[in-house]
Amino acid sequence: MKKTVNPGHRKGIVQIPASKSDGQRAFLAAALAKGTSVLKGTGNSDDELALLETVRQLGAEITTSGKELTISGIADFPREASISAGESGLGIRLTGMVCAAHEGIFTINGTGSLLSRPMDFFEEVLPKLGATGKTSNGKLPLVISGPLTGGELEVDGSLSSQFISGMLMALPLAKNDSILKVNNLKSAPYVNMTLKTLKAFGITVENENLEVFRIPGNQAYQPADYTIDADWSSASCWLVASALGHDLAISGLSLSSLQADKALLSFFLAADCKVVRGEEGISIHGLARTAFSVDATDCPDLFPALTTLAAFCEGTSRIRGVSRLAHKESNRGLALQSEFGRLGVKIDLDGDEMLIHGTGKVGGGTVHSHHDHRIAMCLAVAGLSAGKEVIIEDAEAVSKSYPAFWEVLEKL
Repeated sequence: MKKTVNPGHRKGIVQIPASKSDGQRAFLAAALAKGTSVLKGTGNSDDELALLETVRQLGAEITTSGKELTISGIADFPREASISAGESGLGIRLTGMVCAAHEGIFTINGTGSLLSRPMDFFEEVLPKLGATGKTSNGKLPLVISGPLTGGELEVDGSLSSQFISGMLMALPLAKNDSILKVNNLKSAPYVNMTLKTLKAFGITVENENLEVFRIPGNQAYQPADYTIDADWSSASCWLVASALGHDLAISGLSLSSLQADKALLSFFLAADCKVVRGEEGISIHGLARTAFSVDATDCPDLFPALTTLAAFCEGTSRIRGVSRLAHKESNRGLALQSEFGRLGVKIDLDGDEMLIHGTGKVGGGTVHSHHDHRIAMCLAVAGLSAGKEVIIEDAEAVSKSYPAFWEVLEKL
């Protein structure tokens, strides 16, 4: 599908959808609880729907009413199952570990870019905790045999915090207590989000500076009423559009959220933008914006939105954390360099830094999403303020996290 974005001033109120990161954690926790949980503010992105289908296949019962879900937890975890995580990296890392906590053999596959993402972690770590994981040369499909027995383990947290979150959700179900030592943790806010979800569903985990986690075994998830945060990741593109001069109010965001991408507010300050809280939501005043230097290592999903902002700032902006971009839905560093290059914006990749040579303006043309939802959205925002129309190929990629994105844009 192609979408054409014509430049021109936009105004309106944008209601932000649910955080798929918060939602997927809550769906799985509710499925593990014996009893009925009510989840409010849920979304319908591809990743959320894939996780819901996974827990349904494992035995949870789900009823939907608007943006509210009722989940009756799994009564008896199956001894054998074949499930798909869709294209969700978080989904497979959470459900893979949770399946490993149970006795049985579980085959997990996926679709799209997930088929090329590394899964060696399961093979390396699960045997140290009493289970096994087998991949196909480090890739999907994944075959897991449980159960986990628990124990003491030291792991590298630099590849993805999602593996750490998976262990934190699984190890409370192990027979024995566990001590998890994590070195070089990246995206720490997402681990805090997992700890928040665990606490809400009755699970106890003690930690020392997110470096040592003490996890009692033989715990049981408890049903809960849980409200899912609006998504700061999805909001990032609209907040940048506001900074570029569009009259937008971004509604529904919680300033007390634990989501990593809330850091965008501080990044706006680094670009000499002003964050304004109004009755209808958050707006960004960016007429005096300047080139900026920020570290997005802990929030790599902000790279696309920050790249758009930097393209419209005069001077060279620097964003650290490029090493976190290789194993997303696309290799986002290369994808951003390629597609913004088509719009006349020069981007250099220098080790762990991205350098965006902004001129304050962006040209038009035909670009490609690289099958990546965040690339599609950031290119659309660039098109709103471009010199001429921007045509985005494979625009349907937005459905992974934000199915209503194009509809929202067209209504502004």
